[in-house]
Amino acid sequence: MTKTRRTTLPRATDRLELGRQRLCVSPLCLGAVRSPDTVLAAFDAGINFFFVTADMHWPLYEGLRQGLSRLFARRRGIRDEVVVAATAYVSQPEFCWMPFKEVLYAVPGLKRIDVTVAGGAYGDEIGTRLGVYREHLATGHVGVRGIGTSFHDRNAAAESVRNASVDVAFIRYNPSHTGARRDVFPHVPDERRTPLYGFTSLSRVVGRARCCELGLGSDYWHPSPVDYYRFALTPPEMDGLLCAPQTPREVASLCRALERGPLDEEEESYLVDLAALDEGRAMITTTPNDQRSGP
Repeated sequence: MTKTRRTTLPRATDRLELGRQRLCVSPLCLGAVRSPDTVLAAFDAGINFFFVTADMHWPLYEGLRQGLSRLFARRRGIRDEVVVAATAYVSQPEFCWMPFKEVLYAVPGLKRIDVTVAGGAYGDEIGTRLGVYREHLATGHVGVRGIGTSFHDRNAAAESVRNASVDVAFIRYNPSHTGARRDVFPHVPDERRTPLYGFTSLSRVVGRARCCELGLGSDYWHPSPVDYYRFALTPPEMDGLLCAPQTPREVASLCRALERGPLDEEEESYLVDLAALDEGRAMITTTPNDQRSGP
């Protein structure tokens, strides 16, 4: 059954509900950023969902940690307007506790972690880890009120969303990685309790300079990074994005891009073909006149 295409995209000021405690989160979830100012700009734009690591890639999240501390210091009560998720990639059950305490120690004003996330999950091991994360909820470990998983196994992701075994799920989806179209999207219900967020939207952006290197002149569409965010949110199954605009200006650019709406089918196909061309999996077989000049 073909699902109805989106006519609009989620906005930063929209809210989704996570878990039994109905945590209200923005469809945009801010991850690793260079500048603490980006965190403040994101909050001012309506983003209230933030994602920090508890172990792997720790240095990359220093800007986010500093930005959160500055945000919490702005005024009394602002912490309650924000939902912070922290992910740990360790899979041994006994090591799934302490990393989250270390996040609390590292971020002044954080007070609690709202969502603990099992990172880099695969189907053959995530069941064991989720047992520990459910204990997080039952015992109130680090103040947690919801649990989630970032999946590297699409079949496991589809099953988790379908069965609502977590409160939020993250999957890879971009023009170079479209397997979710086959392995996830057809298998998740329209009405579901577990929101689905994409990540690595910008892992392989083909910019203007690279387009020219590939022989795509000015008659071809040269997409911008924000078009890749629009690509990732175009499927109606995608509820939100884990994103990483690096500056306040990029936050504003992303919010404006979402107002332009989803890509159409031709634009989606173009970005997928462009990724294949960039990776050497395809060659140019059309003339410029056969291609859109852009959305």
